[in-house]
Amino acid sequence: MNTFLQDLARLLPAEQLITDPLRRLAYGTDASFYRLTPELVVRVESEPQVQALLRASREHGRKVTFRAAGTSLSGQAVTDGVLALIGEGFAGCEIGADATSVKMGPALIGAEVNARLAPYGRKIGPDPASINTCKIGGIAANNASGMCCGTAHNSYQTLAGLRVLLADGSRLDTEDAASVAAFRVSHAALLAELAQMGRATRADDALAARIRRKYKIKNTTGYSLNALIDFENPIDILAHLMIGSEGTLGFIASLTLSTVVEDPCKASALLFFPSIEIACQAVTRLKATPVAAVELLDRAALRSVEYKPGLPAVMRTLGADAAALLIEVRAETAVALQLRSGAVLAALTGIETIEAPAFATDPATCEMYWKVRKGTFPSVGAMRRAGTTVIIEDVAFPLESLAAATLDLQALLQRHGYDEAIIFGHALEGNLHFVFTQDFSGAVELDRYEKLMEAVCALVVDKYDGSLKAEHGTGRNMAPFVEREWGAQATALMHRIKQLLDPQHLLNPGVILNPDQQAHLQHLKPMPSAESLIDRCIECGFCEPHCPSHGLTLSPRQRIVSWRELSRRAAAGEPSGELETAFAYQGLDTCAGCGLCSTACPVGIDTGELTRLLRGRQSSPVARRLGAWTADHFGSVVGVARLALSAGQMAAGVIGDGPLARLTGGAWKAGMPRAGKPPRSYRGAGDPVVYFPACAGRIFGANHSAEASLPEVVSDLLVRAGYAPRLPKDFDKLCCGQSLASKGQAEAAGAMAEAVVAALLAAADDGQGGYYPVISDASACSARLQQILAGLPSNLRLYDFHEFAHDALLPRLRITRQAGPIALHINCSVRRQESDAKLRALLNACSEQIIEPTGVGCCGFGGDRGFAVPELNRHALRKVHAALPSNCCSGVSTNRTCEIGLTAETGRSYRSIAYLLEECSRESLQTSC
Repeated sequence: MNTFLQDLARLLPAEQLITDPLRRLAYGTDASFYRLTPELVVRVESEPQVQALLRASREHGRKVTFRAAGTSLSGQAVTDGVLALIGEGFAGCEIGADATSVKMGPALIGAEVNARLAPYGRKIGPDPASINTCKIGGIAANNASGMCCGTAHNSYQTLAGLRVLLADGSRLDTEDAASVAAFRVSHAALLAELAQMGRATRADDALAARIRRKYKIKNTTGYSLNALIDFENPIDILAHLMIGSEGTLGFIASLTLSTVVEDPCKASALLFFPSIEIACQAVTRLKATPVAAVELLDRAALRSVEYKPGLPAVMRTLGADAAALLIEVRAETAVALQLRSGAVLAALTGIETIEAPAFATDPATCEMYWKVRKGTFPSVGAMRRAGTTVIIEDVAFPLESLAAATLDLQALLQRHGYDEAIIFGHALEGNLHFVFTQDFSGAVELDRYEKLMEAVCALVVDKYDGSLKAEHGTGRNMAPFVEREWGAQATALMHRIKQLLDPQHLLNPGVILNPDQQAHLQHLKPMPSAESLIDRCIECGFCEPHCPSHGLTLSPRQRIVSWRELSRRAAAGEPSGELETAFAYQGLDTCAGCGLCSTACPVGIDTGELTRLLRGRQSSPVARRLGAWTADHFGSVVGVARLALSAGQMAAGVIGDGPLARLTGGAWKAGMPRAGKPPRSYRGAGDPVVYFPACAGRIFGANHSAEASLPEVVSDLLVRAGYAPRLPKDFDKLCCGQSLASKGQAEAAGAMAEAVVAALLAAADDGQGGYYPVISDASACSARLQQILAGLPSNLRLYDFHEFAHDALLPRLRITRQAGPIALHINCSVRRQESDAKLRALLNACSEQIIEPTGVGCCGFGGDRGFAVPELNRHALRKVHAALPSNCCSGVSTNRTCEIGLTAETGRSYRSIAYLLEECSRESLQTSC
């Protein structure tokens, strides 16, 4: 290993070679129920770097596995060799003429591609459930499909070209004539072999017929043998073999797909049937209708979500054999949508349903219907016993066998004791997912799982000649069963393909083809109980794109993986080694605690809560005493902070912002605001309203000396709109406790919050049993106070400033819009509270041009994290620079510390949206860049 690592160190930057035990463990985890810890993790950012890695691997005999997002479910993205993480250097995107095609790098998230295509009314064909997280590399490598994709629009069927690096280090770009010509010379023998295999396969009527039959339904078991019968040109054969090859044949450096139409008009229907058989009769009829998706749910799946708020009450009255179909119809126009919906309903005439079939077009109802489907998998994961894992398998049957096969599968699961299992799937393709929980901690449970998988194979393959893997990839999970499904002749072709393209078996060995018939029972992931906050985590990775520290240190999934291992070692009496020391910084110090992970988590886990819990446990007695003192003397803290800020401004005036930033370890920021001052009280007529200026806006003043402070701006706006703002008593000594809560000092933070709530209740009391509205000007503080007030019996209503401005100020103010452009940053609290629509509407009322940078979520400032761990702020905002045009010289947000970090990182002046609203509502409007 040392010689190999030394060679790589001469070829790649040191920061891209990850050797520490914590990150090798954490980065090596994917969404499957397998665990292998890589000996080395390498982040590759360019084709030359991939070629360098492959060259060193060949020379030293090291196996390499490429990883995109790690959402794969079958164990195809774990290794005990070298794990190559595909870096952001591979995140390019080029939209073709008329957006009928798109060229993408493998590191680009699928949903980001669709967001770029949306203005053209197009999208990529594959639509896996993980599209908000999974990346193009994984979508292509697994030939992922989804609810609407079917077999017609997956990566294989929509492939227009690709650029691939083979195990020998060679490159082929199928869209570049020169590259193709050179490859035909350099790899003539390889192409001749592929051409001969194709001719022989097409000439074998029985084999060719079997391959065609296998791909009439969804099938990702083994290699894409349909390439041998669909194409004669060996370049085309090679390109299509790469799709679904799970990184075992080469590295896909870029991919061009033909896009499909994204119809703007949609309608959904949730239909309930007395039995699976009747539901499947309906599916057979629907196959010939213009439906976009038909999802089947068995009674157990419906039962798992039937008590969730907002779902149809009839779900709780269904019989034991009932089933449901969720149907979606799409069209370019409302008239066409109505015609298509009518055609679907006509096809169902005579089919027995529990309620009369009807389509809904309003988004709220359609979203409610899809919550039924999307909530089933998480419900099983959330209810499972601690220490168990949740497994989702996917199989496919010929459509004509779907009803019988579903009943057989239900019976099989019951027979093997999986009473909690649910079944749902993409009915039009005969594709069923079944979800169950499994304990791998003992021999008895392992034996039960082994017998289940044998029974599943017998049912799917022997009885129905279906697919053991429909869309999740073969991986390690079904590698031992490939020959059983395909037969010896077809499997021999797959071995020839592997040997031809990867003769040293360096690329992801053990995946797709594995001679070990027990491979699916080895390297099973431990899921020890660690904390009740996180025990429900299924390690899917859906959280990762939302985390500001992902790629810098750890993501939420990786924090949970790490803490589970530390907890396991502690319970077993094993030393923590380097893991505990590394976790202090990578796991705790660099967690922003923003909670955005919970918005994507299928089971709603906020990993920030774990961070706060652990910070509190590890807090020293001195730190706790300091926290208690802060809670009791916050007015003094505010005064000292203002003095320190003034001193900093004086020092920066002498030596400059840059040197001062270096002297303070990054705590001092370029463009640091002036020291704040206590807001003044207002007297006058108007509708009473209570204004609580958050401490950040009181400590940190305006960005420039000529500007008013945030509390002054908000107060002026309230008066201008006809309100009489009143400040809570001793407000300058009050704080909601957010800063202490983020450090895990819950008791001191709670005391501070109680004091604020008491002051707000007193100030807002209208004397008639009610309360005046209360406004806070920092979204993080508003969210905390809203959560606390929601648990009290009072009807006091607290608004974040932008919410009150949208609801109450806009109707009273005369607005003159600015030309813009204005940059918008929607901070974490606004996203979690789902009040971003009001923020956008407020900004739209003030500016004619809005820039909302894509790929920018949490700014990483995390209250005071931006001062203590400035690299987190820089990393979180690394994508904002390219997204802001040169003529965009200012930005708005709703959290003072976020605005400080944004100002420092972008060089633009970010302020509260209150400033922009105040400028746009002045009688004499004066604006400048």
